[in-house]
Amino acid sequence: MIKTNALALRQNLGSVIDQLQKNGEPILVEKGRQPVAVLISLEDYKKRFVDVIADIERRELVNRIRAANIKLPAKKSSLEIVREIRSSC
Repeated sequence: MIKTNALALRQNLGSVIDQLQKNGEPILVEKGRQPVAVLISLEDYKKRFVDVIADIERRELVNRIRAANIKLPAKKSSLEIVREIRSSC
């Protein structure tokens, strides 16, 4: 892992970002020789946080829908009901 300190980061932010984009390796930021933050690429952020959170939210939604135990009208499919809802909006 690449290390930099807060002062060097402020003075060379552009080159630090270029380095991060170039090799994708996380950059450890230290302040007073103590680790305080880690810079990661946007791709890593999406993989580790955004996609994971969205997947959890999808699972929760599916579970809430299943728990609702909604009864469909006998002569309509769920697809027909969704089409009706969309056309009424």
